[in-house]
Amino acid sequence: MIPDRPYLEALYRKYNRFEFIHPDPLEFVWRYRSAGDREIAGFIASSLAYGNVRQILKSVGQVLAPMGERPSSYLRNTPEKKISRTLANFRHRFTTGAEMAIFLMNIKTTVKKHGSLENCFLKNYRPQDKDISRSLYAFINEFNAGERAPTLTPLPERQSSFKRANLYLRWMVRRDSVDPGVWTGIPPSKLIVPLDTHMFAVAKKLRLTKGKAASMRTALEITAAFRSFSPNDPVKYDFALTRPGIQRL
Repeated sequence: MIPDRPYLEALYRKYNRFEFIHPDPLEFVWRYRSAGDREIAGFIASSLAYGNVRQILKSVGQVLAPMGERPSSYLRNTPEKKISRTLANFRHRFTTGAEMAIFLMNIKTTVKKHGSLENCFLKNYRPQDKDISRSLYAFINEFNAGERAPTLTPLPERQSSFKRANLYLRWMVRRDSVDPGVWTGIPPSKLIVPLDTHMFAVAKKLRLTKGKAASMRTALEITAAFRSFSPNDPVKYDFALTRPGIQRL
């Protein structure tokens, strides 16, 4: 079928509700109040969003639990060796505790240097760009200026869909009953759909793409299709379109 705006809006009204968030790593972001804590918790949660959703929730919880109510304060005041010791027995699929410690130290370094993850992203953001793909690549490279955590951050040169990074940006930029909208410097119109195999299958079924793989090129094609229905918020329907399948897991 080929969707129209009334069809997508009906799905949005039905599924884009706070009570439908679980099971989703996004629920961890809502546990914190400050923007600084939410952007850090969100980056951790989205970066671990691969594999079985139940395991994802367990792993995100394990990483965030030692940080208490203020992840930003924990990272700012906790030495690298203690962070590494705390994560010594951690493992999420291909991600080891040592790699997660590197990721957390990169967050710590980035926030110390720029004041926030949003400020780091905005360093290379240009309002005239049609979307955030260029600034997203620059953000990831800046974040990985030291040692890279390979299973947690993508390589820009591979031109993958950057699903987890785009998922994070959806959480940070959009603001409604599902997405908390922590960041204020980037408009939702610049976002790119978080493209994984599930969304790829949905988009193929709805004839929103002719792409043969879940690449950045395909993600941009699907985003362009959504933009025709919602120019100022092209990823508005992402949660609603993928929620029915997640709820059945």
